[in-house]
Amino acid sequence: MQLRHLRYFVALGRVGHFGRAAQTCHVTQSTLSAAVRRLEAEIGAPLIERDKRFKGFTAEGKVLLEWATRVVAEREVLDQQIGLLRGELAGELVLGVVPTALPTIGLSTTPLSRLHPKVTLRILSRTSNEIQRMLDEFMLDVGVTYLDNEPLHGVTTYPLYAEHYILLTPADGPFRGRKNVTWREAADTPLCLLTPDMQNRRILNSIFASVHRVPNAHAETNSVMTLCSHIRTGVWSSVLPDNFLWVFGTPPGMIALPLVEPERTFTMGVVVRRQDPIPPLVEAFIQSVRSADIEAQIRPPGAVRA
Repeated sequence: MQLRHLRYFVALGRVGHFGRAAQTCHVTQSTLSAAVRRLEAEIGAPLIERDKRFKGFTAEGKVLLEWATRVVAEREVLDQQIGLLRGELAGELVLGVVPTALPTIGLSTTPLSRLHPKVTLRILSRTSNEIQRMLDEFMLDVGVTYLDNEPLHGVTTYPLYAEHYILLTPADGPFRGRKNVTWREAADTPLCLLTPDMQNRRILNSIFASVHRVPNAHAETNSVMTLCSHIRTGVWSSVLPDNFLWVFGTPPGMIALPLVEPERTFTMGVVVRRQDPIPPLVEAFIQSVRSADIEAQIRPPGAVRA
C-alpha cells in the first residue's frame, strides 16, 4: 500500500465527500477515486458504500480507515522527529478548541509560533465531546477544553487557567451601581447564551440548578461571534467567562459584574492523546503553554477582577 493512497483514504474519512477530500489532498477527484480502487484491490473487498454520492464505509472500509489513520499519524510523527534531529521543527499542529477558550487561544499558540516559525497551526472550534472523539480518532493533535466538569479518557491534561463567570449587562439596567450579582438574580434576566450542546452551557445550567433556577434564555447560539454581536448592541445580557474581557473588553454601555452565591470556577486546559513517545510538535506546544502563564496574562497579579 502506498502512503499517499492511505492519506487520501483518511481525508475521505474526515470530510465524507470525494470532491472535498480531493481538494484537501491537492489532487483531482479521479486521482482520489483511483487510489480507493487500488486499496480495494489490495484488500479484496469493497471499502465504500457506493451510490451516486458517498454514503459511508463498508465494514472492511471502517477497519482500514482506523488502521490507516494510525499509520498516517505515525508517519507525521516520524517526519517531525527527523526534522528535530536536523535542528528545525516543522509540520502542522491541529487543535480543537471549545468556543469559550477561543477568545484567548492566541496566548497559547503565539509562543509556539515564535519559537518554531516553520510550524503551521490549524485551529478548529469544536465542542468538548467532538474534541474527545477527534483525539481518539487521530484527527486532532491537541484539545483545549474543560478538565474538571465531564469525564475525559485516554488523555494527559495540562491546566491553563481557571474560568470565572461574569454577567455582562446594560449599564442602565436593573443592576446599575452593583458590585456583583447572584446567580439567582441572573437567572431571571433575559439572557443570550450558548446552546446546550456546549459544555459551557451545561456548566451554567448546573450552577443555576444548584440555586433552584433555570436561566431565562431569550436567544441561544453555538457561535461565540454571534453571542458577542448581541452583547455589543448594549441591549442583551449574558453570562460569560471573564477571559472574554481580555480580548473584547467591556462593550460601551455595558457593565461586567462577578457572579456570586455561589462563586464557582472550572479549569480550562490542554488535553493530548496519551501516547509514548509524545510527538515533537505536541511536546513543543505543551512546553510553550506551560511557560506562558496564561492565568497571569488574563488576570495580572493585583488586578481587580471584573
